[in-house]
Amino acid sequence: MAATILIVEDEYAVARGVQYALQQEGYEVTVAPSAEDGLKVAEELVPDLIVLDVRLPGIDGFEALRRLRTMGSKAPVLMLTARDEEMDKVIGLELGADDYLTKPFGLRELMSRIKALLRRAYGDLADAAGGRQIRHKDLVIDLERRRVQRGAKRVSLTATEFEILRHLASRPGRVFSRRELLELVRDYEALDQDEKTINVHVSHLREKLEDDPGEPSFILTVRGAGYAFAER
Repeated sequence: MAATILIVEDEYAVARGVQYALQQEGYEVTVAPSAEDGLKVAEELVPDLIVLDVRLPGIDGFEALRRLRTMGSKAPVLMLTARDEEMDKVIGLELGADDYLTKPFGLRELMSRIKALLRRAYGDLADAAGGRQIRHKDLVIDLERRRVQRGAKRVSLTATEFEILRHLASRPGRVFSRRELLELVRDYEALDQDEKTINVHVSHLREKLEDDPGEPSFILTVRGAGYAFAER
C-alpha cells in the first residue's frame, strides 16, 4: 500500500507542484491550504508523513505542529521555511519536527528527504550488531518495532530522535561527533551543514529518557568531541 502524505501549504503553485511530483512516485497525496484544514485532514486521514509550511494564514506552522503532537500524531514532519532562518529551524525542532527545507527548493532534494524520513520511520531497522533489542538498565530499545520503554513506561520519540538513540546505543562507549550523527540521521544527498540541530534532538532525548536531564546516565556528553551512550 502506498504511503500517504499530507501537504499543508497555502501557495497553490508550490502545493500542486509537490503533489504532482509525489504522485508520480506513487504516493497518495492530500493537500490542505491552511493549518486548520490540515489538522482536520491529519486527524481523519492519519497520514504517514506531513509536509508543513511555516508561514500559513491564520494558525502558523509552528502552532499546527504543536497541536499535531498534542493530539498524538507521530508522523514524521518536514517543515518548509521561507528563508534560511535559524530560529525557524530551532523552533520547529523544539516542537517535534523531524526535518526542514528552505524555500526555494528543488523537487529532487525534497523527494530525497521525504524518502529518507519514510525509510527511517517505517523501514526495516533490525540491527545485526545489536540484535532486535538493546537493553541497558531499565531501558529497552526495540529496533524492529521502533519502540522505546523505561521500566513500565512507554517513551514516545520522533523518527529522528529514535535514529540518534539507535546509533548511540548500538555502540555503547563509542563517541559520535555531531557531524557523524548528522550524517547518520540525514541519509539523503544534500546534507544540511548545521550541526546544532543534533544538540536540540539530544536535549529532547534526555528530557524523555533521563531521570535528571542535567545529569544524564544514558546519553553522555564528551566535551569537545560529541556524544556517547553509557557503557553497560
